[in-house]
Amino acid sequence: MTVNPELISCERIFIHLICGRLTFISTHPSEMETIYSQGVWMAEALQQRTRSYEDFWLVASHMGDPKAAVLLVFPIVFYVHRRTGIAIIWVAALSEWLNLVLKWILFGERPYWWIGESRLFSKNPPNVQQFQSTCETGPGSPSGHAMVTSAVWWVIVSSLASYFHARTGSKVLAAVPYLFYAVLLGCVSLSRIFILAHFPHQVIAGLLTGVILGVYLNRTVPEFRPLSFFLRYSMTLLFGALLLHAALQNIGIDLSWSISLAKRWCSHSEWIRMDTAPFSSLNRDAGVLLGLGLAQYWKPGGWALPWIPRTLCLALSSMALHYISSFPLPTVPPLLFYSLFFLKYTIVPLVVMVLVPGFVHLLTAKTKRD
Repeated sequence: MTVNPELISCERIFIHLICGRLTFISTHPSEMETIYSQGVWMAEALQQRTRSYEDFWLVASHMGDPKAAVLLVFPIVFYVHRRTGIAIIWVAALSEWLNLVLKWILFGERPYWWIGESRLFSKNPPNVQQFQSTCETGPGSPSGHAMVTSAVWWVIVSSLASYFHARTGSKVLAAVPYLFYAVLLGCVSLSRIFILAHFPHQVIAGLLTGVILGVYLNRTVPEFRPLSFFLRYSMTLLFGALLLHAALQNIGIDLSWSISLAKRWCSHSEWIRMDTAPFSSLNRDAGVLLGLGLAQYWKPGGWALPWIPRTLCLALSSMALHYISSFPLPTVPPLLFYSLFFLKYTIVPLVVMVLVPGFVHLLTAKTKRD
């Protein structure tokens, strides 16, 4: 593949911007080829030296998946602290949407296809392996796993740190959540490099952008907002991205370029899944925001449940979300798949915030009457 210097310059400009340096940048592709090549050799070294920790890296990558923030982290945090749980949905949706837009603009390559497309390793191919979670179809820069994880977990650790400091007055204890935060981000970042999903600079860009978003968005959590607010945001995300996509296509930019490369270079065709496509991310983000609005409209403030009923809520919600997540959707035609994918994630906040707590509330209230 001949590397397009105009597309590469976009990613290079972002690297300099995120590091706080806006300088003149040559569009010669050799600079990015060097960065990419070093990233490939780093991935090879990481795979060779930590091969025995393969399962750990795969779990870390799974935990950093943006959908894990919605399906795993959100229910746990919501039943502990309502406002922080709502913040997770808000931050996850907006940060993943912005990540999608940045990927469309920056045209970042992914290691697993760039190795073959670059033709730089024909004489000395790297000894690397792909995995089932390697073959994502969207562009690579910045890393969505790193960006969404750093944004979402900033909300959690900053809340924990404030709680510990308020209860104990100890700055040392308040620093413990931030230490955990750093370790978590390190594990997720290295896991993305290990499985050949991202280059190191893409992960760093995602981390820094995510932290900034987490700090900012945590101050704007839409608790007790009207349904119209969430409907407006949901439709803005959905149609705003579609308009951007159409505009870029209209000026001659083919946004499906990464999908064709993923299909060409993924070692197993069955690893290419529609739920990793850019439009799937878009429908997830728009869907959960609409679901968040419907949940707060249906039952403002929720139910005040004791700890034991909340534990039951968490167990029931986890089972329900596992079933919703694993429920197969028809992939043809694509419009039907994306519509059902939107509805699937619209249901998630309703299950966690309304349906399951309402059922447990009725169950415990009936038990008390009996």
